[in-house]
Amino acid sequence: MRTYRIRHETAYHYEGPITSSYGVYHLVPREDSRQHLLGHRTEVMPVPSERATDVDVYGNARTWYHVTTPHSDLVIVGTTDLTVSAQTVPPPALAQPWERCRPDTRRDVSDWWRAVDLTLPSPRVDVLPEIAAYAAPSFPPGCPVGEAVEELNHRIHADFAYDPKATTVTTRVDEVLTIRAGVCQDFAQLMVACLRSMGLAGRYVSGYLATVPPPGRPRNIGADATHAWAGVWVPGGGWYDLDPTNDRPVDESHATVAWGRDYSDVAPVRGVIYGEGGRSTMKVSVDMAPIEASSFPAP
Repeated sequence: MRTYRIRHETAYHYEGPITSSYGVYHLVPREDSRQHLLGHRTEVMPVPSERATDVDVYGNARTWYHVTTPHSDLVIVGTTDLTVSAQTVPPPALAQPWERCRPDTRRDVSDWWRAVDLTLPSPRVDVLPEIAAYAAPSFPPGCPVGEAVEELNHRIHADFAYDPKATTVTTRVDEVLTIRAGVCQDFAQLMVACLRSMGLAGRYVSGYLATVPPPGRPRNIGADATHAWAGVWVPGGGWYDLDPTNDRPVDESHATVAWGRDYSDVAPVRGVIYGEGGRSTMKVSVDMAPIEASSFPAP
């Protein structure tokens, strides 16, 4: 188990005056079996006239804000202290044949119905024949699901180049398959599409990756921004998360913020503005560094 402080800053600058900014952010990490939230605060500048937090259908905390003070700069800073442990999925669950992990065939498992939604196409994840054709070699008949998804994870890492200039936030998975390049969000959505093409449940996970990896771990790719990875539902074992950008299962250097069908469900910050606006710029900076102890008040 490791303790981290995460600082995530999103700064917008507008050429013209903005009279109103309305948006939503996912910046509060989840509390689950492998991570514990020690403290969190989010500052929005200018201070919103309205702000409200709720929980979405997947259990993610999301906050809506409305800034009505005229402004040319909008800054959102989330600061979190949390502890993170390695994920634990029982080996017998990962040893099941992958065909037996399709949710619609496992109604004997209590949470099968929650996973079914994540077998279907979603706004940014198309389930296409060419995706299935790419995924198929990783899923020979009877292969243990753990081995199959780890091999898929490795293939995506090996076959696709990490290139921040190759794609945009609107790039589709079939385009990524064609250009063989992208960033962590692209690789996560591609892996989710591959899992769904095999009838498995795949979820898109948004979070952070430690800027300084734990001792003995290789340098992380994509640690200077928000990160993303994919998870597969394993009957009797919950979810098994893998990071195709770094070619490994998720470990104590990954902090989860939110999960859903794809990026559109869990974008860190998004919104609309009203005013003259003109040209705008956005700068995002992320730091996830180990700390000895949290300075947040105990909950």
